[in-house]
Amino acid sequence: MVTAQVKRAFKYRFYPTDEQAAELSRTFGCVRKVYNLALAARTQAWARQERVNYNATSAMLTAWKKTEELAFLNEVSSVPLQQCLRHLQTAFTHFFAKRAKYPRFKSKKKSRRSAEYTTSGFRFRDGKLTLAKMAESLDILWSRPLPEGAKPSTVTVSQDAAGRWFVSLLCEDPSVTPLPAAEAAVGIDVGLDHLLTLSTGEKIANPRHERRDRARLALAQRRLAKKEKGSANRAKARRKVAKIHARIADRRRDGLHKLTTRLVRENQTLVIEDLTVRNMVKNRSLARSISDAAWADFRNMLEYKAAWYGREVIAVDRFFPSSKLCSTCGALQGRMPLHVRTWRCDSCGTTHDRDVNAAKNLLAVGLTVTACGAGVRPQRSIPGGQSATKQETPRRDP
Repeated sequence: MVTAQVKRAFKYRFYPTDEQAAELSRTFGCVRKVYNLALAARTQAWARQERVNYNATSAMLTAWKKTEELAFLNEVSSVPLQQCLRHLQTAFTHFFAKRAKYPRFKSKKKSRRSAEYTTSGFRFRDGKLTLAKMAESLDILWSRPLPEGAKPSTVTVSQDAAGRWFVSLLCEDPSVTPLPAAEAAVGIDVGLDHLLTLSTGEKIANPRHERRDRARLALAQRRLAKKEKGSANRAKARRKVAKIHARIADRRRDGLHKLTTRLVRENQTLVIEDLTVRNMVKNRSLARSISDAAWADFRNMLEYKAAWYGREVIAVDRFFPSSKLCSTCGALQGRMPLHVRTWRCDSCGTTHDRDVNAAKNLLAVGLTVTACGAGVRPQRSIPGGQSATKQETPRRDP
């Protein structure tokens, strides 16, 4: 259940003036430079078996600004530079906790162009946002209103590969409160033929956003490959490719948001399968389709919206044989290749749709997980123990 107000990021597109774009571009470059310098310093200290924390890198930043070589760091706001050092500290915290790999250096061409401002680095009054070192407010396209009386605590400005500018305002949203308890529970089986199959028998079509623009994307990529490296025409061609990718990603994200919001509002308990998507995309024949389906994004959205609205998401052990287990009698079938979409149980004679049967089994075992007191990720949340899905063996009718 949600006990405190939820902080939400409201993202908007804006259109900077030439001066603002130049200032932000300088800021992005300085943020990248400071991050890489701090990472290099901490890496060298790590080799000497020394520990360098955020306070030490902050002192280094002050010293760097006084040198002739890095004097340009004084031309931009100091707030984003301090924030990137905090982000680096967070990255190392995750690394030491074995939740992430060692931090990597930021690349000018590949890394995300962004800068984060705290309250001392911006002014928000009467619906106008003005960043530090800027005389004019940003020309923001307010596509949706902020919560009444909202006061942003953090503002993040970014530019994507397609050249679009975005500003994200983090503020408390009092409208996000737990929904009234519902009796419905649903098992969700993800797939490629159908994006989702619910235990109710409903099948949600896979929109295949990438496939719809595949021909256009391939043409743009061929034209990009023929342009001379470093030329202005190559930069234009690269932006055209990025715009197609951005349109695909926008459609996919919009569809997932609508779908996950609907599922969370209608059901109290949602049961999914704990899939390792990063391993599944190593299958070269299915990698493109799996990436286009965005199963990981679907799960992330489902989990944080469930936390917002007082719902429960249960992830069942990935080794649970949901497709091969008869949801009627519990009999376990033999090997079942992916091309088998319907099958008949040898024990009770019931004919099953493979995906609907899997969703029903996920729901049944998910409710068992709740009864046994297991967590969302059974195999990780019970150290040294056995997941709830493995504590009960399927029963066969005599």
